[in-house]
Amino acid sequence: MTKAFFFPTTGIQTPNATLLAIDDYSLPLRRNLCYYLTKPSYRREPVLTPSREDRDAPDFIGTHFYGTVLLDEGKYRMWYYAVGLGDKPGELREGPICYAESDDGLHFVKPKLRQVLYKGSLENNAIALPDPRTEGVELIKDEDDPDPKRRYKAVYESFVPSRRYPTMRTATSPDGLHWTAGPETPVAEAMEQSGFYKFNGLYFVNAQMWPRGEGGRKRGRQGHVAVSPDFDRWLPEIAESFALPEPAEGGNEKGYDQVHLGNAAYSLGNVLVGLYCMWHARPNPGDWFGLATTSGDLGLVVSNDGFHFREPVKGQVYISEKENPATSAPGFFYPTILEQCNGILNVGDETRIYHGRWRNAPYVNPSIQVDKSKEDQFYQDLYYSEVALAMLPRDRWGALGLFPDQAEGSAWSCPVTLPEGGCQVILNADHASALRVEIADERFNLLPVYSGEQSGITQVEGGLDCPVAWPAGSLQALGGETVRFRIQVKKQGPAEPRLYAIYLSQ
Repeated sequence: MTKAFFFPTTGIQTPNATLLAIDDYSLPLRRNLCYYLTKPSYRREPVLTPSREDRDAPDFIGTHFYGTVLLDEGKYRMWYYAVGLGDKPGELREGPICYAESDDGLHFVKPKLRQVLYKGSLENNAIALPDPRTEGVELIKDEDDPDPKRRYKAVYESFVPSRRYPTMRTATSPDGLHWTAGPETPVAEAMEQSGFYKFNGLYFVNAQMWPRGEGGRKRGRQGHVAVSPDFDRWLPEIAESFALPEPAEGGNEKGYDQVHLGNAAYSLGNVLVGLYCMWHARPNPGDWFGLATTSGDLGLVVSNDGFHFREPVKGQVYISEKENPATSAPGFFYPTILEQCNGILNVGDETRIYHGRWRNAPYVNPSIQVDKSKEDQFYQDLYYSEVALAMLPRDRWGALGLFPDQAEGSAWSCPVTLPEGGCQVILNADHASALRVEIADERFNLLPVYSGEQSGITQVEGGLDCPVAWPAGSLQALGGETVRFRIQVKKQGPAEPRLYAIYLSQ
């Protein structure tokens, strides 16, 4: 008997568990119920923008959220990928990684770190790393590592001079500001990542990679994952994590929907919930990327093992670039590419989704001469990226609800081995009084003491935390047992009951 929840289906052990309604491993069986995905609200104002007041700033042109936001000891801390002016007219400089912080997560300031000499000045917020060129950065605060010098762990996109394509590099830090870089190429694969997470004791980097497909065929951008047991030794083998359909003749330069930079995910202990970029590739003649034509929406994914992700509703846009575009350039229209990364946080009663809005405008060719007096406005009208925020009520990514023409339905959970003290069951639901919770053994045999007329109910009409109680009292007698939960839904009037999550706690 243990002090944790154990999921036999996936082998996950966790001190607390969340059965998301959109997770069909946690809630695999249902009757008369379907998904109702939630529409996040968007903050129109960005939370971080380029330093357009300082043409020598490392982020004068763009603040890409191929980065991270952590809520760390009461402070919101952000690491992001900056774009500044290059040394020649019409040239952009990608990187370095920069840092910002905030007391409320809405208004970020850029402290002077004095680590990097950039355009002759140390008065900037750049992070010192040994690489001449860096791009995205994803990091975690690893409370389980006994070495305080490795408390913060990061992976960042590095360009090694001897290689044609970027790959990942690791780094560790005691404070998130002063970093020690790891080996140059811990993984040989070319990759551009958006997700770094620790799950079930393993470290995962989720990225866009380009291994060959069936029969050795070329493929476009698709999500793959690299894994390490200890953050030092990365396996040379990779796994496909999430992929969209490929045409018979695929490739980066072809015009079809692809997965840009993999999946960025947030761990809830027994499940990961995350986002991927639906890269709507629209290449132009002589332009494989699709400058000013390619756009990107965000799609919703979940995973129960850290390797393999799936969409609750296949192909459905979760955050739309048309509804949540980058700040426009006066007199111009450019599509937006939304950027997912380590930016999902549960804060009190809210789920925050920090993400990037990249105005896909053509940047200037170095051969084009720009009038110095108009250069700032010229760039402002073109290349630009900002950090944005979308919000949900906590864990309300989507719900299970009745079919529109049905008045009652039900769902079964996966098997769960309860900790020695039993557990508490809490519903995240609207009109929770319409829900009843029964308990069965792992072979679906209902336990009379906890089912039928003895089912668990909540006295709370609805909300993020609706505790369930059974007439028999606590579930301590079930400690160490493997059980399934059955949720009965019965409409009690015009209101539509919705179940978003079931929390299991000790």
